Amino acid sequence: MDIIHAFILGVVQGVTEFLPISSSGHLLFFHDVLNFDMADSLSFDAALHLGTLLALIWFFWPEVKKILKGFLGSFVKWEVRTDENQKLAWLVILGAIPAGLSGLLLENWLSENTRNLWLVAATLLFGSGIFWLVEYWSKRKIQTPEISFRTSLIVGLAQVLALVPGISRSGATIVAGLFRKLDRASAGRFAFLISLPVIAGASLLKLTEIAKNAPIGQELVAVVVGVLASMLAGYLVIKYFLKFLQKHSLSAFAWYRVLAALVIAVYLLTS
Repeated sequence: MDIIHAFILGVVQGVTEFLPISSSGHLLFFHDVLNFDMADSLSFDAALHLGTLLALIWFFWPEVKKILKGFLGSFVKWEVRTDENQKLAWLVILGAIPAGLSGLLLENWLSENTRNLWLVAATLLFGSGIFWLVEYWSKRKIQTPEISFRTSLIVGLAQVLALVPGISRSGATIVAGLFRKLDRASAGRFAFLISLPVIAGASLLKLTEIAKNAPIGQELVAVVVGVLASMLAGYLVIKYFLKFLQKHSLSAFAWYRVLAALVIAVYLLTS
């Protein structure tokens, strides 16, 4: 893989990880278009996820410190109901558990059976319909920024769906948050926070695999470029997408998903 391709894939990962348009679906498509020839594309994808993990930690560092403080403090004195840091920590942990466990149990099956561009096109279309439905539904409900443990669990269960390429982690979790009557900004922030432990866990598990096939020379440079591109693009997307959610709906992304599905279908039919 050359540096230009690595940079492109890094930007694609950084942008699509946090927008509700599916990073895994886009990476699968671009791997095919660019004729990606690295021996294990899944390992390279895992390296790119390290970039988005760094973007999350960078942007949410104040919240990360609160989560760590609350988590450690809960073992000294359990005050989840009254301590905001402890509550935030356990809301995030509860929301991350379903996807974390599902990823561990289903990783091999998913990697063998879901890396299919026709499936990506179908799930992109399915997601666009869900976006329109939940936007229509949520406009008729009183919205709140408050997150309960029940809401955390439901949003966490929605994150499991994102293990299928084309669904979108942020899309599934934001939709679940809106369904639970969260306002868009709160749904977006919480969606990103509960993705932090999941992405961190997946990255750590893949580190040994990446180390076994450690890239050298130009390939190593390409991986570093991809990770940095993913981190910088991811940080900028988080920053501006959260501002976007304060005033806008998910409709634009629903239309984009329809367009992306059509592009993939045309590509498959003509290639």
